[in-house]
Amino acid sequence: MRKNYIMMLALILAMLLTLAACSQKSETGMDKTGQDNSLKRVEEAQKLTVGLCAAYPPFESRNEKTGKIEGFDVDLANALAREIGVDVEIKDAEWQALLGGLTKGDYDVLITCMSKKEAAKENVNMSDVYYNLNDVVVVREDEKSINSPEDLKGKVIGVQLGSGSEQIADKMQGFKEIKRYNYNPEAFIDLKNKRIGAVIVGYAYAVNQMKTEKGFKILDKPLESSEIVMVLRKGEDTLTQRLNEAFANIKKNGVYDQLIGNWLKV
Repeated sequence: MRKNYIMMLALILAMLLTLAACSQKSETGMDKTGQDNSLKRVEEAQKLTVGLCAAYPPFESRNEKTGKIEGFDVDLANALAREIGVDVEIKDAEWQALLGGLTKGDYDVLITCMSKKEAAKENVNMSDVYYNLNDVVVVREDEKSINSPEDLKGKVIGVQLGSGSEQIADKMQGFKEIKRYNYNPEAFIDLKNKRIGAVIVGYAYAVNQMKTEKGFKILDKPLESSEIVMVLRKGEDTLTQRLNEAFANIKKNGVYDQLIGNWLKV
């Protein structure tokens, strides 16, 4: 009797594990037969769920007056969804949690100014490149001792944690210290108050910061150019291909150039 009871419990446990595995497969874009159903999932839901971190203007940030998330990536997501024929749901999250949330199935795609280098640490699908972003050095306007990247030796510099700019800084040598911030605004506050000597950051963000607050300047020589992509779960090839097709269409019909003009023309 006891033996039968143990065998029954083992059978129930095996069934539960099988169901959990099937559920996990479904979340990662695969149906029970192992086929990619990522595009079908989006079309049936009539919704593309987009993950981003709304702390990186002009790509995405919260409007201080309305509280709504806006920016280049938001408008890009809406333009792509119109091409596919679905709605968009935007989900804001901490930058460091985005890739983990994607793996869990919280989003269909990340459209959040993420570079190939930043996404490469995970096993993911990447779209075609939708923007090339230069990383630059920003200093105070009254700074006289830093006129090129070579002048950063012996200086304390700031970067956003988990960003492509952090990866660039880690490859460089000679800094006195690299201070790592959760978000770029914190780095700019320390730069303004002379607690650090420079910030390494994307060019578009730097220009946006300088539009809202005076007292900074960008060094002429960029450090690197990063290829910005949309990021999806590994194996979600049908959705990746459809997003690439939609992106090609909005480049062809002029919508992409309009979005660049609205948000990223500097």
